[in-house]
This record gives sequence, C-alpha cells and structure tokens, in this order.
Amino acid sequence: MFTGIVEEVGTMQGVRMGSQSGEIHLQASKVLEGTQLGDSIAVNGVCLTVTRMTGDGFTADVMPETLRRTNLGQLKPGDPVDLERAMAADGRFGGHLVSGHIDGTGRIVEQRKEGNAVWVRIGTTPEILRLIVEKGSITIDGISLTVAALDSDSFQVSIIPHTGSETILLGKKAGDVVNLENDIIGKYVQRLLTNPAPEEAPESKVTWEFLAENGF
Repeated sequence: MFTGIVEEVGTMQGVRMGSQSGEIHLQASKVLEGTQLGDSIAVNGVCLTVTRMTGDGFTADVMPETLRRTNLGQLKPGDPVDLERAMAADGRFGGHLVSGHIDGTGRIVEQRKEGNAVWVRIGTTPEILRLIVEKGSITIDGISLTVAALDSDSFQVSIIPHTGSETILLGKKAGDVVNLENDIIGKYVQRLLTNPAPEEAPESKVTWEFLAENGF
C-alpha cells in the first residue's frame, strides 16, 4: 500500500523487454534506504517487487499484465520515473490510499498556467472516467492528486510548484501516456452496486424430525 506522495525521481538505467515479460533497472537513492529484496516500490505508480539491489539502484521484473495496463513498456534508458516505497505503519498519511495496481492509462491533452499553478488535462477511457469525481482523488504516475474538473472525455488536475518540481508530471507533453489508478474506495462501491448480493437461499427442508428419521 502506498500514499501517492512521491519520494524521489529516479532514472531508468536499463530495460530488457521480451514479447511476454521484461526486467527494468532503475537508478535511485532515497528509496533504497531500508529496502530489502522482496520489498515493494511504486514505479510511476506501479507496485513492483525488488528482485536485485546495487549500490545505486534496483531491479524489478515486469509481467505481461503490467505491460498491457501501464506505460512501463514505453520507458527507455534515461527516462525519469516517480518512485515511492510502500507506506510504513508509523508514517504520515499525506496522500490517499494507493494500491499500486494501475487501472489503465490516459494521455496528456494540454497544460496551461494559472498563477503559480499548472492545469493538466488528461483524456482517458469511459471505464476510468466513471469512477472519477470532482474534488476526489486520482493517482497519476504514482502522484496523489485532487480532481479539479471533470467532463465527458477527460479530467483536470492543478499542480502546485512543489509537486511540479518533485515529480515527472510537468515534464510530459501533449500526447504522452500516464498511468492512472482510481480511488480504491470508489472501485469497491461500484463493485457492490453493480453486483448485488445473490438472492437468499431457499429455506432448508432439513428438520430435526427428518434427521431423526434418517438415523442422525
């Protein structure tokens, strides 16, 4: 589990992608502190397992489902990535509940400045948009953000200077792909509303008399 508060921007050092899987090696420093093999680190919002560590980075395997759902398959050496270690039980909860399980991707439509902030519009699929609410939470490339505006085919977030300087989002341009994770609470609510509990089972015909008559 993560919070969507990016700890550092790392750098893609090596990518080995096959037809069905891949392995990525990333340069990092802060997220290596206290990290051990098997620990989870979110890379652009994708929860990955550390399989190997070096003095200046770590390696993680990427499976086919991850390549289908995210932008990791498009990364190349030198690309920056948002990194966050799994949330510590005694840490501050600065963002929102983020699972690191990407629902899909979106594309940057435009960026525009307003005062000290930058508005970013992202287009995505109806399946993702129907779980987005204005002033609710959304995770973009691992960043916990508040939805500032919403329409039929896109949504917008407003980025403050600190977020812009500490993450990769404002380094992207129109057409670039970003990873999206909907608010986990909204997903559970949707599941409950669209999959109601099954009808109650019919009353059992097994009685104490029936059991006695049959030797129980």
